[in-house]
Amino acid sequence: MAIKPIPGERELLVKIASGDEHAFKVLFKSYYHNLGKYVYQLTGSITVAEEIVQDTFIKVWLKKEFLIEVKNFSNYIFILCRNHTYNEMQKKATERSFIDRLSHRISDEKNNENPDTLSEKYRDLVEQAIEKLPPQAQKVYLMSRDERMKYEEIAQALNISPVTVKKHIQYANKFIAAELSSKVNIAIVGVLMSTLILS
Repeated sequence: MAIKPIPGERELLVKIASGDEHAFKVLFKSYYHNLGKYVYQLTGSITVAEEIVQDTFIKVWLKKEFLIEVKNFSNYIFILCRNHTYNEMQKKATERSFIDRLSHRISDEKNNENPDTLSEKYRDLVEQAIEKLPPQAQKVYLMSRDERMKYEEIAQALNISPVTVKKHIQYANKFIAAELSSKVNIAIVGVLMSTLILS
């Protein structure tokens, strides 16, 4: 799969290496969709594709200081994503299901922790935030996120209006982001809250 470099990419990488969160957001949005489509073709799961691409970019952020040494980022991110996908598929083949990466309790972050371990902890934080949502908002949010139901479908299933569904999801997104912002770098919050829309 060929992914074209984005304009001004070298400058973005230098900024990200120094901790520029806006530059990271630009880079993430530029590659997220194409990488997501690629992983989806391999796994057949939008949810798994989202997690793999998100985890890949979390690794990039956690090791951002090394980006200035990367000569071809489009090739670099593709290889990272491809390898992560193959690793996950291998786990699924040998264990018949993906490892539940969200089951471990969060412990204090340490600078020398493995990025894979950290991404698992970040996802666990998301699940903990979801558990704190009011019951109806939580139900609506999970129906949208996990079951990929449209607003109208959720409204019909719960006998509420689509406007109410939208308000619940907006509230849930703001609540989860607020919960994460005090515990996770804002750049990673943006990655974790992203969704993949294939077109």
